[in-house]
Amino acid sequence: MNLGNRLKSNKKLTLNDLASLAGVSTSTVSRALSDNPLIKKETRVRIQALAASHNFSINTAASRLRTQKTKVVAVILNLIDHTEQSISDPFLLKIVGDLNQALNSKGYDLLLSNSFMATDNWANYFINSQRADGLIVVGQGKSDEKVQEVAESNVPLVVWGDPKTKSHYPIVGSNNRLGGSIATEHLITGGCKNILFLGDPEHMEMTSRYHGYQDALEAHAISLDTAFTVACDITSSAAYDKISELILSKGLFFDGIVACSDMVALGAMRALKERYIGIPSDVGIVGFDDILMAELSYPSLTTIKQNTQRAAQVMVNKLITQFDGKTSDSSLIDIELVARQSTKHRL
Repeated sequence: MNLGNRLKSNKKLTLNDLASLAGVSTSTVSRALSDNPLIKKETRVRIQALAASHNFSINTAASRLRTQKTKVVAVILNLIDHTEQSISDPFLLKIVGDLNQALNSKGYDLLLSNSFMATDNWANYFINSQRADGLIVVGQGKSDEKVQEVAESNVPLVVWGDPKTKSHYPIVGSNNRLGGSIATEHLITGGCKNILFLGDPEHMEMTSRYHGYQDALEAHAISLDTAFTVACDITSSAAYDKISELILSKGLFFDGIVACSDMVALGAMRALKERYIGIPSDVGIVGFDDILMAELSYPSLTTIKQNTQRAAQVMVNKLITQFDGKTSDSSLIDIELVARQSTKHRL
């Protein structure tokens, strides 16, 4: 069937048909439809418009077979053992959503997994089996052993974590130590003198936040008392239980809380409010992340904002750079204090 008859019969056009209509080669059409910058922008726009007017789409599966590329990136949530944190955690949902948007803008799909569901050999399961072209791992956990194994396999890899930790793979993340220091400083300048650190100091990102907490105490000549370091899982329920237990056993011996995440902070706030402890009149609280619930809670939560949208774009760009055989280094994303109702502000 010739091109004219195919158009009249509303038969689906082939790549050759579209090339004939556009007056270019099939390779030019293919590159234009994949938005390849080797093709002039005017030509790309014209061919893409022509394809849209005829409801033409590339056979993605066939294209992947030809190129040996999946156009898929596996995002692995690196959850630690003995934790109740899961994909339902609002911060994880936020960063996965931002990663999905950043990947889609570059023509990639997202394959979501977690460290409990993924096999022991991530490189083999996702890359060698052609399930994905590269890996983005969200979280370093308490140990980066699994991530190190992937890095040694020389597969494209980017990790969301603490960029200041030494590694042989690119890490993108916030300045956690500075964030911990700013959070603590904010409580001190608001009049707090007995400040808890609430979270998991052994978690690699949280360790840096804990060091920032220590930095601020030292800067104000406040001695570090181990009784004020309160370890708990990175969940609101764990924080609620821990603060409830502390008040029951010791009474209200603190007037400030630096929480390692917003969910931890919200759990602590619930425990305080149930006991009619004023926030911030009795206890000031600062979280970390700036999830939506931080603004919507009552009182609204002062927190350290992590720019996950910017971080997602950086992670995706670094991964794509590796697809081209180039190396990537770590990057630090700026943080900022968002002061709300859960803390007293300096006048």
